[in-house]
Amino acid sequence: MRKTDEKYIAYVQILKEELVPAMGCTEPIALAYAAAKAREVLGELPDKVLIEASGSIIKNVKSVIVPNTNHLKGIPAAAAAGIVAGRSEKELEVIASVSPEEIERMKDFLADTPIEVQHINNGLTFEIVVTVYAGKSYARVRIVNYHTNIVLIEKDGEKLLEIEVEGEAEEGLTDRSLLDMESIWNFAMTVDIADVYEVLHRQYEYNMAISDEGFRGDYGANIGSVLLDMEGDNIRTRAKARAVAGSDARMNGCELPVIINSGSGNQGMTCSLPVIEYAHELKVSEEKMYRALTLSNLLTIYQKTGIGRLSAYCGAVSAGAAAGAGIAYLCGGGYEEVAHTIVNALAITSGIVCDGAKASCAAKIATSVDAGILGYNMFIRGQQFYAGDGIVTKGVDGTIRNVGRLGKEGMKETNEEIIDIMVGGKC
Repeated sequence: MRKTDEKYIAYVQILKEELVPAMGCTEPIALAYAAAKAREVLGELPDKVLIEASGSIIKNVKSVIVPNTNHLKGIPAAAAAGIVAGRSEKELEVIASVSPEEIERMKDFLADTPIEVQHINNGLTFEIVVTVYAGKSYARVRIVNYHTNIVLIEKDGEKLLEIEVEGEAEEGLTDRSLLDMESIWNFAMTVDIADVYEVLHRQYEYNMAISDEGFRGDYGANIGSVLLDMEGDNIRTRAKARAVAGSDARMNGCELPVIINSGSGNQGMTCSLPVIEYAHELKVSEEKMYRALTLSNLLTIYQKTGIGRLSAYCGAVSAGAAAGAGIAYLCGGGYEEVAHTIVNALAITSGIVCDGAKASCAAKIATSVDAGILGYNMFIRGQQFYAGDGIVTKGVDGTIRNVGRLGKEGMKETNEEIIDIMVGGKC
C-alpha cells in the first residue's frame, strides 16, 4: 500500500484517534471529564448535580473503582472526582493528577452535595449529560457516541457550544467504513513503521507497565496470577496472563494509565499485550512486532466499528480474536492464516456478554485470547469452522459483519435486560 493511498492515510489517522491514553475505565472517566468541564463552565463548586446517562453508561460505571479516589466506586464518585479534582484539558486523563487533599474533598462533596442519577433513553447507546447547579446558576455538558465527543455546553440558558447529533454517527472521526480485512493486512505489511511508531511504542510502554503492576499487586480476583499458577509458565498462558494482569489492575483501582482501543482500555490491553508477549518469546525484530500490533489494533477497530462503542457484546471477544491474528502473523502465518484465525475465534466466543466493567472482565479476556490462539492452531492443523456453522459465513468480512449485526442490533434487548438486572430497576 502506498503512502499516498486514501486508505493508508486513513489507517494512520485511525490509529492516532483510537490509541490514546486513559486513566481508569473509560466510561467513568468520560463521566468525570463531562463533570470537570461542567464545573469549569459554572465557575464554582456546585451545590447540586444531575447526571443523566444512557443504560450502557450506567452499566459500565456502576461497579468499577474510579482511580485516584481511594477506591470510591460508581457514578456519583466519578462525577465528584471530575468536579473536585478534574482537569478537563487532559480529557481521558482528567483525574490523572489528584492530591490527597482533593481525595478528602471528594468525600466531603459526596457527603454534602445532592447527586441525582437518571437513566435516559434518547435512542443513543452512548450518552452522558451532566448539569451542575450553584444557586440560580447552572452549567450543562453533553457527551454522545464516544468518550470525548462534547456536543453541548450550556450556561444559564446560553448555548456556548452546540453540535448537531445525527444518530450514532461518530462526528469528527476518520471514516471507519474504509476498513476491511485485506486492506488492513496490506497496510500492516507495508506501512512505514515511522508513521505508526509513536502510538504503538506508547501502547507498548503504558500497557506493559500496568500489566507488570497487575502481577505485583493484589487486584480484584488476581486472574493473571491464577492463570500462571494453574497452567504453568508456557507462552500461551503467559500471553493470556499478560493482558489479564493489566485488566486486574485497571478494573480495581490501579492509578496507571493505559492506551485504549475503540474507547476501551481492556480492549487496548487485550489486542496488544498477548502479541507483545509472543514477540518477546519468538525474539522477532522490533519492526515485525510493530507490524503485528498494527494488524491487531486495526482488526480490533474494524470489528468494533460494526458493533459500536458499547453493547451487550463483550468487546474483549473482538480484541482477543485480533490478538490471535497478530500472533498468527508472528508465528509465520500469512493472510489466509490470519483471516481464518479471526473467523475461528469469533465462532468460539461470540456469545460472551458485557455486564459492565468490573473484576470479572479479566477472566473474559483470558477466554477471548485463548480463543484467538486456538483459532490459529486449529487452522494450521487443517481444522476450521465453515460458512453455515452458526453465524459464520463465507469470508472473514462477512463473518465480521454478522458479528456486528449480532452485537449492535440483536443484543439491544439483552443489553436492557442486563442493565435492569444490575440496577434492579433503579439508577
